[in-house]
Amino acid sequence: MDLELRHLRIVRAVAEAGSVSKAATVLGLAQPALTAQLKRIERALGGALFERDHTGARPTALGELVLTRARVLLPAARQLQEEAARFARFADNADGEQQRYRIGATNSPILGGLVDRLAAAHPNASVSTHTSWSANELSEMLMVGRLDFAVVGVCGDSSPPSGENLSWRAVALDAVCILLGENHPLAGEPEVELGALAQENWAVAPGDGCFADCFAAACARAGFTPRTIYETDVATCVHLAQLGRAVALCQATFRLTPGVTLLPIVGAPLRWRQVLGWHPESPAAEAAPALVVHAKAAHMDAVRRSQRYLNWLGAHPGFGTMP
Repeated sequence: MDLELRHLRIVRAVAEAGSVSKAATVLGLAQPALTAQLKRIERALGGALFERDHTGARPTALGELVLTRARVLLPAARQLQEEAARFARFADNADGEQQRYRIGATNSPILGGLVDRLAAAHPNASVSTHTSWSANELSEMLMVGRLDFAVVGVCGDSSPPSGENLSWRAVALDAVCILLGENHPLAGEPEVELGALAQENWAVAPGDGCFADCFAAACARAGFTPRTIYETDVATCVHLAQLGRAVALCQATFRLTPGVTLLPIVGAPLRWRQVLGWHPESPAAEAAPALVVHAKAAHMDAVRRSQRYLNWLGAHPGFGTMP
């Protein structure tokens, strides 16, 4: 594994917080996920970076060396990003280049609608997209100026990726739903109890953050432990649901394909919050308020495509597009 700036930010966060659990809260990650990342970083660097016990985490000699370098490299990288952004802004103004929107997203059902609305509102602008399963990767790309905006999902009330000084605005709060084959015995129900699916195999798209832990906890509250979990791409999740080999977890605004149906889960034990992020000092920041409006409108368009979810929202006013 090659060492990256995000790894140095993790080391710095653990040192500043004084414990892995506190750093996980600051970074918006589940503690097991952060612990696993820290172990990978330590393997890449050749030794333990912290002495950890019940009182917290203290840097080892190697950890102090890494922290010394991190405190130089991270501000330098930030300064480079700012200078590059200023240069790009000057070059755009000087050369009269067209406006551009570089947008990243994590399996977002609203990305297509957002691109369509931007293209309609700014027909001469350059709009490009980059998709990733990792919200943290997109956060890094915002920080170094490789993206202008990112639409990412976060589980429940979790914090968005903790990029340095990134701005995040909530677009929508949706219930996580179940995708079933149209011949499944429960396919005709208006919603489904999570416990009614205890004997099913599951399919889910990969991602970082705490969603896997929240799903396991919700299943435990419903009285079961998930059987086989297929972590795979969205197309394969849909295919397995169509075949009846698994039920898939999906976003409520997912555009349905033939052979599957979408059901909300009774009580909405799992929630997914869509947020739009940008660097407040980037040239694109001036367009952020308009992007938020477009993103919310794209979400509303996606909601209207699903009569079942639209009906569900009528009985659950705390969900849907943010005001």
